Amino acid sequence: MGSLVDYDKHYRKGRGQCGDPFPEFAAFFAGYDRRRARVLGCGQGRDALLAARHGHEVVGVDLSEIGIAQMVEDAEAEGLDVTGVVSDVLNFRSRRKVDVVLLDRVLHLLLDDDERGVCLGRAAGFTRKGGYVLVADVPNNRALIHGYFDERPQGWTVVKRTKNYLFARKN
Repeated sequence: MGSLVDYDKHYRKGRGQCGDPFPEFAAFFAGYDRRRARVLGCGQGRDALLAARHGHEVVGVDLSEIGIAQMVEDAEAEGLDVTGVVSDVLNFRSRRKVDVVLLDRVLHLLLDDDERGVCLGRAAGFTRKGGYVLVADVPNNRALIHGYFDERPQGWTVVKRTKNYLFARKN
């Protein structure tokens, strides 16, 4: 996996380096029953902690040992059900299906569209029937993200589609 940014360097500066969770994700989790979630490329855990605060059991996956450690510390301090895994999103493996897989500005950090497609495929594969993949990314990746789910209409229903977001439910 390629990354243009040394996130460990940023995370050493303190918590909250990527800001608050996006309101679109907050609204989703506020209205979704307590389930299992996986956040790929979770960084310091802003989205993982958000989901856990709404009662979800969360696994956050990221390359940054510092980000994972900070997320786990924050979750423990709040008594939240969050597990951290240090792994690159392209190579992370799990047989356990989850209800929500979230990718928050992860795809633009990958080297090319092939890697982005692999990452979307992993997210889709981790999602149980009736579950959701939630994606936020830069507009440059919109066609690829939307195309991934549009090419699989029998398997997915897109429930939110905007310039920077796509939320899809697995049929």
